[in-house]
Amino acid sequence: MRFPRHARIFKGQLDAAPFAGVFFLVLIFLTFNSQLVFTPGVRIDLPQGDALPGTAHPTARVYVDPSGQFYFENQIITATNLQRHLQVAVGNAKAHGEQLSLLVFADKLTPNEHLVRLGELARTAGIRELVQAIRPNPALPRGPESPP
Repeated sequence: MRFPRHARIFKGQLDAAPFAGVFFLVLIFLTFNSQLVFTPGVRIDLPQGDALPGTAHPTARVYVDPSGQFYFENQIITATNLQRHLQVAVGNAKAHGEQLSLLVFADKLTPNEHLVRLGELARTAGIRELVQAIRPNPALPRGPESPP
């Protein structure tokens, strides 16, 4: 059975409206997924470092800004409340037979006295390992082929 062929090759001008519509949709998607959207929180500028060891234990995260304010579980917290929360976290980790480590995200402009005070709070709460978070050096190659 033969079908009649009525299709002809289009040799006119293309309509620009569909292309403009797709372009503006892509522009809207890129705008909503970009950094133009405000993300709440405190900006912490971590210091750069090379190949510092991590930890294999479960961690509790504490953020410290340059003024010495502590943040735990995305909330501003006082030193005494932080110590209580860390004691609860240590108790939960011990219930599971694990040792808890404290992961400190401190701004590079944070004075050492605030970090020492945080270390003392962690020690009295029962935490034995404190790990400083760093930003990796972008100039160094990373991956399995790079030396340890």
